[in-house]
Amino acid sequence: MDEIERVRLYLSEKNPELKIIVLEEDTSTAPLAAQALGTEVGQIAKSILFKSNGDKYCMIVAAGDVRMDNKALKQLLGSRPRMANAEEVLAVTGFNVGGVCPFALPNPIPIFLDESLKRYDVVYAAAGTANTALPISYEELMRLTGGSPCRVARDN
Repeated sequence: MDEIERVRLYLSEKNPELKIIVLEEDTSTAPLAAQALGTEVGQIAKSILFKSNGDKYCMIVAAGDVRMDNKALKQLLGSRPRMANAEEVLAVTGFNVGGVCPFALPNPIPIFLDESLKRYDVVYAAAGTANTALPISYEELMRLTGGSPCRVARDN
């Protein structure tokens, strides 16, 4: 089963009302996704996989226009994390960098949703590939991911 079908299957079980947008354009970065969707960069929910405490992984989902506060990340995770590399992202999430969906993962990992996403009624998460997007509310994203709220975005 390919990545987008895995996300579709997950959505059909959890919330069939949500529909994936498939675009011709590359949406692998927040600015590219915002341009393709005609939205603000902040409305793009970027999913970033971090590795900490040796071999423990977690995902932070944040607004596309924010940067991570390393001190806040360390406090949240208990040690200084590093961003996972492309091979680790694929192995842990089953998705390639640029199309990481924050749910429909092969194995559960802790997921944290940054409060920076709350500014918007609708955000756009990747849906498995570098040309897909899923319009979703912060609350529904929290429900689908089983995530926890956090504040790790740096104040600009």
